[in-house]
Amino acid sequence: MGKRMSKIALVDDDRHILTSVSIALEAEGYQISTYSDGVSALQGLEDNPPDMAIFDIKMPRMDGMELLRRLRQKSDLPVIFLTSKDDEIDELFGLKMGADDFVRKPFSQRLLVERVKAVLRRAQPRENAGSEPASSSHVIERGRLVMDPERHSCTWGGKQVVLTVTEFLILQSLAQRPGIVKSRDSLMDAAYDDQVYVDDRTIDSHIKRLRKKFKVVDDDFEAIETLYGVGYRFRET
Repeated sequence: MGKRMSKIALVDDDRHILTSVSIALEAEGYQISTYSDGVSALQGLEDNPPDMAIFDIKMPRMDGMELLRRLRQKSDLPVIFLTSKDDEIDELFGLKMGADDFVRKPFSQRLLVERVKAVLRRAQPRENAGSEPASSSHVIERGRLVMDPERHSCTWGGKQVVLTVTEFLILQSLAQRPGIVKSRDSLMDAAYDDQVYVDDRTIDSHIKRLRKKFKVVDDDFEAIETLYGVGYRFRET
């Protein structure tokens, strides 16, 4: 098809991660540039802009949070954070600054590759807006829920709810057909456009975090229903 290979910048002070992740992404056809700290990465991202970036959070000289803060002053480059922290405060802070997703260490190379694909898919409508109107770019309105896939924005009762790419795609799949039960497998297919094996607890975790985020803006939020042994559905209003 002659499609241009997407360029990805990888920033991590762990040489093993730089090497192993580079190999995994290059095997998928991506062009990779690597940086071992935030200071060199900030200059490199300006000199050689990629299509997306992957930042470790804890790095010498300049950590991933500060790197993202400075990057956001001049760029909306899609970014995935790698983090060994199990701290949702850091995650929410990163999302509010404009991170697109988080991957927790240790992680499988396959899972990270699928997250990269999902973020790049999400970025494409912004680049192609107006040139190719696709059904996936239509705003979804379901009662108090409004989702705009093109802008990756989500509101509930007019209040913004910040979602990762994976959370957004899962909720979008549910909201597109309210009342229809979606199995965990179908939700994974919707989130990754590929057959990726994860155990049931992974989807359950995503749903749990979705509910938690919506309950921050509406303590009575109950729009995502669980049908035990079957799956989930978005409640018709």
